[in-house]
Amino acid sequence: MSKKHLTALFAAAALVALAGCSSPAVITLKDGTQLETTGKPKFDDDSGFYEFEQQDGKPVRINKDDIHTIKQK
Repeated sequence: MSKKHLTALFAAAALVALAGCSSPAVITLKDGTQLETTGKPKFDDDSGFYEFEQQDGKPVRINKDDIHTIKQK
C-alpha cells in the first residue's frame, strides 16, 4: 500500500470513530415538548441545569425540574 492509501484509510477510520462518540438524545419536557440534541446533555450540579446543543446548533439550558425523560438515540 502506498502512503497515500494508508493516509486515506486512517482518515476514514478516524471519521468513523468520531461519529461513534456523539450520542444524540431526545429530551421530553413535562409539558410534552421534545428536543433533539446533537450529543449527550451535560448536567451542571451547581446550577441544576442540563446544557446541550440542539440539532440546529443552538445552545440550550433547561432546569432539571422541567425534564420528564432523557433517552439516548
